[in-house]
Amino acid sequence: MPPKKAPPREKRVLLGRPGNNLKIGIVGLPNVGKSSFFNVLSETDLGKAANFPYATINPEEARIPVPDVRFDWLCDVYKPASKVPAHLTCIDIAGLTAGASTGEGLGNAFLSHVRAVDGIFQVVRSFDDDEITHVEGDVNPIRDMEIIQNELRLKDIEWVEKALENMKKTTRSLNSTSLADKARKEELATVEKVYKVLTVDEKDVRKAEWTNKEIDVVNGLSLLTAKPVTYLVNLSEKDYVRKKNKWLAKIKAWIDENNPGDPLIPFSVALEERLISLSPEEKKEEEQKMGTTSALAKITQAGYSSLELIRYFTCGPDEVRAWTIRKGTKAPQAAGVIHSDFENKFVCGEIMSYDDLKEHGSEPAVKAAGKLRQQGKPYEMVDGDIAYWKSGA
Repeated sequence: MPPKKAPPREKRVLLGRPGNNLKIGIVGLPNVGKSSFFNVLSETDLGKAANFPYATINPEEARIPVPDVRFDWLCDVYKPASKVPAHLTCIDIAGLTAGASTGEGLGNAFLSHVRAVDGIFQVVRSFDDDEITHVEGDVNPIRDMEIIQNELRLKDIEWVEKALENMKKTTRSLNSTSLADKARKEELATVEKVYKVLTVDEKDVRKAEWTNKEIDVVNGLSLLTAKPVTYLVNLSEKDYVRKKNKWLAKIKAWIDENNPGDPLIPFSVALEERLISLSPEEKKEEEQKMGTTSALAKITQAGYSSLELIRYFTCGPDEVRAWTIRKGTKAPQAAGVIHSDFENKFVCGEIMSYDDLKEHGSEPAVKAAGKLRQQGKPYEMVDGDIAYWKSGA
């Protein structure tokens, strides 16, 4: 007898808002360097950097190009009239203080702004400067990270308690025989599990194990602690260059214990502000002289990856463009990022990989090697695909 086919692997549902237009928010206590970081990252002066709490009230938004050597190579090959790289949408959010979950400071406004983004850059201050006041009186990154984690978790607990209260009112009269009633009870059980994770286990929602069915329920709650976090530790220029700081090992140990797996990236706003004022040639020379490099490209890519975003390319003499989609996106929905008609009237995609194009050197050579593939509706896009879409009339 032939061996039995393995059952198809269930596609993993992602935590977070579905879609491709995702945003990352810059979060942290006041006066830790958030707005200054936003300004150097976006090469603007939109962020209100000042030496007092709540200099930023209304969120500022900017689209940050995501560095990609593949995109640069494709532009060199096609020499297009227009070049459009992938972008990461970044939001500068007001500083959080202890008690924000109960409305202290700009608490409620702050938390609504965090709720509206899909991922978090958490800026942690790890430098001393007598001229830049700290809202808690002294520099202690561990205390600061605990404040933010506690406030986000407390707000989630409040929201989940309200959801449970409303659900229990409507599930008391349910009978156990109908499918709709059974689904409602399963949903209630998932929300109760979320509450246990936050209160008994004292974990962020993103650090618990969830089934696909449960993730659908969790996503409907729009919880703060379900969002991916990248920790950005703001050092003095001197500490960043020498790769030493008295807090770094403690910060890493805290992340490993409380939120294992979350990325930690040291950087220096002071250095980035100085580098951004230089020409590209001067910047390169200065980095070589100091024996270090800017961390902005690494940070941008980490934020993009944390949202589980990938990109595919469309190429030609008119334009080389990177299109941002979420991992797991099927071909019709990827085509729909360009225009809804491409999705609605989808026929197929002619797709080759970036690696195959680089190996063979040209599209005709890729085709001759049998590496240009026609893909239909079930095809799941791979990071680095180069696509040409065919749609019906």
